[in-house]
Amino acid sequence: MLEAVTAAGRPVVLVLSNGSALSVNWAKEHVNAILESWYPGEEGGTAIAETLSGKNNPAGRLPVTFYTGVDQLPPFEDYAMKGRTYRYFEGAPLYPFGYGLSYTKFSYSALTLPPQPIAAGDSLPVGVTVTNSGSSDGDEVVELYLSFPNVPGAPLRALRGFQRVHLKTGESQKVHFELKDRDLSMVTEAGHPVIADGQYTVAVGGGQPNTPAPVVSGSFRVSGTKELAE
Repeated sequence: MLEAVTAAGRPVVLVLSNGSALSVNWAKEHVNAILESWYPGEEGGTAIAETLSGKNNPAGRLPVTFYTGVDQLPPFEDYAMKGRTYRYFEGAPLYPFGYGLSYTKFSYSALTLPPQPIAAGDSLPVGVTVTNSGSSDGDEVVELYLSFPNVPGAPLRALRGFQRVHLKTGESQKVHFELKDRDLSMVTEAGHPVIADGQYTVAVGGGQPNTPAPVVSGSFRVSGTKELAE
């Protein structure tokens, strides 16, 4: 039915109502927009109508990865984390974890990180400027991802903070994060939580790094190693 409706030549918005990720590969290539409503409850119709009409400017983010198909995942019987979730998946998903669009656009600048190494166990202050560079007022979800030194078991990246801010057209706001020792830690291959010595990368933006989302990145160094309680 979706193919027939799309073939009519009119603009098509696909509204999904589902409880988990779907491989909507054909829809991504052929419809004009996709709105993910999940299971929205009794006011879901109102929320969908207000979003489609533009009365509501959406700012939701995907809480899971949308894969192109089960062929992108390891066998179900394999309990290893390699290749699973946005933290260990190395391929190109249909839609990444943390993905979401708006009726306006946002840009990021002036990422601030400590210029000197921090000791393992110290907190890390992070600042970034977010600007509504589009033509509509709206909310932006600022996501902070951390990448770790090359330690066996370390994820490729991990979400370590997010904040939702409302910005009028042309407005800018400085957003601050404070990463504690647990935020800076990872779990080794042996199952031990640790803050590892070495170089880290911070990426802050409207989604994951290395995706179309606007992101600014920087690096810092941790001096020393600290094991944390499990």
